Amino acid sequence: MMHAEIHAETLTLDTHVDIPWPDHTDPRGETARNVDFARMRTGGLKAVVFIAYTPQGPRTPEGHAEAGARAEAMLRAIRNTTHGEGRRLVTRVAELEAAHAARATAVLTAVENGNAMGHDLSRLALWRGLGAIYLTLTHDGHNDLADSARPRHGRPEPAVLHGGLSALGRRAVEEMNRLGMLVDVSHASRDSMMQAVECSRAPIVATHACCAALRPHPRNLDDAQLDALRDSDGLIQITAVPAFLRAPGPDGRYSATVEDMADHVDHAVRRIGLRHVGLSSDFDGGGGVTGWMHAGETGGLTEALHRRGYDREAIGLLWAGNFLRVWRRAEEVAAEGF
Repeated sequence: MMHAEIHAETLTLDTHVDIPWPDHTDPRGETARNVDFARMRTGGLKAVVFIAYTPQGPRTPEGHAEAGARAEAMLRAIRNTTHGEGRRLVTRVAELEAAHAARATAVLTAVENGNAMGHDLSRLALWRGLGAIYLTLTHDGHNDLADSARPRHGRPEPAVLHGGLSALGRRAVEEMNRLGMLVDVSHASRDSMMQAVECSRAPIVATHACCAALRPHPRNLDDAQLDALRDSDGLIQITAVPAFLRAPGPDGRYSATVEDMADHVDHAVRRIGLRHVGLSSDFDGGGGVTGWMHAGETGGLTEALHRRGYDREAIGLLWAGNFLRVWRRAEEVAAEGF
């Protein structure tokens, strides 16, 4: 099959897309965003996880309350974009499969930065009830759940705060397992990530990261971390952030292409197997490479992977099949109870 035919029939799912906030744009029409529904249609992107992101602020009751209110307002704003012909809010694997079968555009949500939870584990159930399918444990800067891969700049902060997950972080992972929410270790420190793998009853996912073997970077996973994902049946979603894919050029600027993404996919597949590798963009949050600068160019990544020898089945697994397997297992763990 030609790459265009493969792309047209594949469930293409981008698992990490930020939204502007405060959000004064409506993604149902053409916008300045890298991802809106018009560009998704143009590029054959069938499903997207829009992110309720909160930056790392003060670890105080007031800071936590402000972050929590923002996360919940963002989740509700994302839900409101699904009203209309041909769009569906998706909160479970079966709903995504049904939306794809009906040729509907699927909108999923997640929360980035467990700081918005504060010390209130009940917020996780609230977010799940609003549709969130995963929580990214940290962002840049340590929070009360876990150490971050990148301590926050401009604020006095030790390189290590908890030594990985805190006791609260471990309880949060347990609660996410109970709720069927995926645990996302993007942004987490190496120790936080490895400990999350050990304590989670469901496989974990790095929804937007790349391979440290090809590009040493605090946000990338080394081969031992990739092995841990494989051994727990988890997943790395190779992402389109130039700084994670290539070293800066002589001018200090970062640039990358879909071929660089394919290089990282190749490395991860060779190291841990196709079953444990997927794709994401981090659009509107720093992502964008030549050949896939916005949702309208999504076919460019499929084409690059097809040129590398990935066939229809493999491309389907990379775009969505592997993520759905991990997500389905999280749902099963929740159904099994404790």
